[in-house]
Amino acid sequence: SNNQGLYDPHPSDSAQGGRGLTHAEAVQREINDVTNIVRQNLQATSQRGERLDNLENKTNALSGSANQFRTRANRVRKDMWWKDMKMRMCIIIAVIILLVVIIVPS
Repeated sequence: SNNQGLYDPHPSDSAQGGRGLTHAEAVQREINDVTNIVRQNLQATSQRGERLDNLENKTNALSGSANQFRTRANRVRKDMWWKDMKMRMCIIIAVIILLVVIIVPS
């Protein structure tokens, strides 16, 4: 062919039986390619948004669980402190009674 050394931006497409693409067909193909890429990007963005929504819901649920755990842990800590204080008071009273029993008869 005469234009062997020239660059052809739109080479012939073997899928169309060797017939070269017209400029309009090449532009249409590029538009279709770009449209497909945009669709794929929109789908990926939509899926990422759904994943972010799911992650936000899980984070909110975890935050609620953490607050509930903190509240219950504080309640248990206070209950244990009271039980410890009651035990100490019982021991102190028992020691005082024992000392009174030992000291009073003498």
